[in-house]
Amino acid sequence: MTDRLNALIVVLDKDIRDDDAQPLMDAIKMMKGVISVSGSVADSESVVAESRVRSQLSKKLWEVLYPKK
Repeated sequence: MTDRLNALIVVLDKDIRDDDAQPLMDAIKMMKGVISVSGSVADSESVVAESRVRSQLSKKLWEVLYPKK
């Protein structure tokens, strides 16, 4: 038996202004089966989360480029 989805989450590659996002949201609304589309405002929590991920990836990249002997 297959799972049934009740929502999809779209993640943008970078923060964009809400008026610039409106055409994208309008296009998604036109897709079959879509009832509503809403935006999520970037806040301090998202900035902290992104910074932590960048830091972790940076450390891992340095370990690959310059392994400890």
